[in-house]
Amino acid sequence: MPRWQNLFTALREHNIHVSAEDLPRPVGGGDISSAWRARAEGTAVFLKTGPASQLDMFLAEADGLRELEKAGAVRVPAVLACICSGNESLLALEWIDFELPSDDSEKMLGRHLASQHRYTAEQFGWQRDNTIGRTPQHNPWSDDWVEFFKVHRLGYQLQLAARNGFNGQLQTMGARLLDGIGRFFSDYWPEASLLHGDLWGGNWAVSDGVPVIFDPAVYYGDREADIAMTSLFGGFGAAFYEAYEEEWPLAEGYADRERLYQLYHVLNHLNLFGAAYLRRAESILRELT
Repeated sequence: MPRWQNLFTALREHNIHVSAEDLPRPVGGGDISSAWRARAEGTAVFLKTGPASQLDMFLAEADGLRELEKAGAVRVPAVLACICSGNESLLALEWIDFELPSDDSEKMLGRHLASQHRYTAEQFGWQRDNTIGRTPQHNPWSDDWVEFFKVHRLGYQLQLAARNGFNGQLQTMGARLLDGIGRFFSDYWPEASLLHGDLWGGNWAVSDGVPVIFDPAVYYGDREADIAMTSLFGGFGAAFYEAYEEEWPLAEGYADRERLYQLYHVLNHLNLFGAAYLRRAESILRELT
């Protein structure tokens, strides 16, 4: 249980006054951190808590939400505060009540995501590193998307896999894929779009008919990387894809690059959760090589 009194004192410095007599109650959704619903002067707030070592992860999440907000496209929770008190850290966000999605809200998400992807940078990467789940995600600015994705996405995950004992065919096929990765981009030059970075079905919801995205792993990269993630674990219906395509059709060759971008997340799951994802990673590598 967090030391709420210390955290409440730190929150007051950000004009967030949580009553010490009304302790936050736990809510779902805290796979990495603990998640809570609290009341501050009659208004609900969403809190994530963790050890002090998670402060930079919380700061990166807050920066990512602010970056997504700049696009003025898909709604994100407002950042209220990010603090550290003693051995504990905390991220305070706007509380948003969610409802079930509909075809209309999925269409809106497709349109708004296309608009977000039109918010671009001059280079690929981002101003800071962050995390994808618990895994570090390095985002140095780069003029070369293929090299960026090769080194800082697939290459890094394969290195982690080797350290975790996943060698053999995974590394052999992985090296072969990295050597020939340019063939997926022979006639395709993506823009540096603002990406959510971890857009699976559990990281979006609906409030008052309007889609909301959260828990980002933001960087600027190929928009197809976001779309590929949406189809990896499900959670997005046909209305979403149809609306996105109407706003900004995907380029020829996406079907092959989709598996390439999905491999990054499958490798990350292999490194986070273990051998249950090994066959899936090797299967995708076999397709791609």
